[in-house]
Amino acid sequence: MMADEETPDAQEETPESAASIDESTDALEETTDALEASTDKLERTTDALEESTDTLEQTTAAMSETGEEPAASAQPEQAEPAVAADAAADSTEEPAAEQEPAAAAADEPEEEQAAPAKPSVPGAHLEVDIVPEGVDPLGRGQAYEDPYAIDDEDSDQGEKSEDEEQETLVEPIATAAIDLAAGARYRATGKRKTAIARVTLRPGSGTYLVNGRTLEEHFPRVTLQRNIRQPLETVGYEERMDVVARLHGGGISAQAGALRHGVSRALLEADPNLRGELKRRGFLTRDSRAKERKKAGLKKARKRPQFSKR
Repeated sequence: MMADEETPDAQEETPESAASIDESTDALEETTDALEASTDKLERTTDALEESTDTLEQTTAAMSETGEEPAASAQPEQAEPAVAADAAADSTEEPAAEQEPAAAAADEPEEEQAAPAKPSVPGAHLEVDIVPEGVDPLGRGQAYEDPYAIDDEDSDQGEKSEDEEQETLVEPIATAAIDLAAGARYRATGKRKTAIARVTLRPGSGTYLVNGRTLEEHFPRVTLQRNIRQPLETVGYEERMDVVARLHGGGISAQAGALRHGVSRALLEADPNLRGELKRRGFLTRDSRAKERKKAGLKKARKRPQFSKR
């Protein structure tokens, strides 16, 4: 009974399987037709390539006989792209796999450029380029000249000019004309810091009387004595005039500067024509340097108290 029931179902399924078999056979026939068409086209392209190679060989042989260089023809280059385009448009995926060996074979004749071998040590092939001092780097045979070098002649001239200026400042003034009458008195006031010197010049033998004492007693330093004598020595009257001065305020150094300033101004009273030379030597310039005043919160003008963190 069961066998009799299954037989109608099997009979119903057979027409469907037959239809599917017919469809698969039709698809196989179509693919085979496409493959045959592609193979025909590949054969045609190979024939065209062979013909082009034959023509090239003939032309090269003819050119070699005549002695001229063979010129590269553009026929194979033009034929290859056209053939490749036709094959790609008409062929399916399976023919494309067959065309790859042909393209690889066409690319094989091209010679690959060999890459240059790298040196084992970088820069070993370079030459040492060291220019010694005093040699022209371009090798033009000319001695190298330093643009910032100072010529010996200019330096010698500068040194000579400084020496000449110092000599002129040391030389006495020859144009001094001071009246040395018996009753002649020339008075002036000199200042330095807080010291004030009231100076009187009179004809004499070149003695100094400072606050009733000699110059050596009041100013024991030799440098201070030399500075005080400079104005009369430059004029040339160091042994023809006496100096009487009254000093107060300041210290020893400040009083010496004030006395020198007072003597210079007194000489200017004696002869106004000496102003230029005395000014050039710096005797008439009042030294304005003084101690800076103390500030609030500081120990001195700029000294601060010690900072304590704790």
